[in-house]
Amino acid sequence: MSTSSEVRPPLPPFTRETAVRKVRLAEDGWNSRDAAKVALAYSLDTRWRNRAEFAGNRDEARAFLARKWAKELDYRLIKELWAFTGNRIAVRYAYEWHDDSGNWFRSYGNENWEFGEDGLMLNRYASINDMPIKESERKFHWPLGRRPDDHPGLSELGL
Repeated sequence: MSTSSEVRPPLPPFTRETAVRKVRLAEDGWNSRDAAKVALAYSLDTRWRNRAEFAGNRDEARAFLARKWAKELDYRLIKELWAFTGNRIAVRYAYEWHDDSGNWFRSYGNENWEFGEDGLMLNRYASINDMPIKESERKFHWPLGRRPDDHPGLSELGL
């Protein structure tokens, strides 16, 4: 259990349905690009590895997210459930963004998540690779914010 009285459903142990819901809620949050709001999904003592950067608590995770979205402009993300068991979920994802010079990228990654009984994420381990793309190669075209329910997911897009 984390060190707060917050609760963030769905709660473990996960079923396929609740794991898919947890993944979509995470995707929706990250697509908001609101670091303060997104950070509330993580325990106060959350531990992260994101590429070569580490966070040791919620405040460090929030600061990481603020830096990320200041650099990764017009960010759009799709997450997909890969596997789950008990209080753990594995996801694969891709997101598209551009830098302040207009260079576009598609970033591919995998994350392993571990949750407390309260549904807050205790541990997040992310591995990510960036691929430069032309703007014409973009596949994520919805307006900034939540991905519409009728927009294809990663499997449907062949990613």
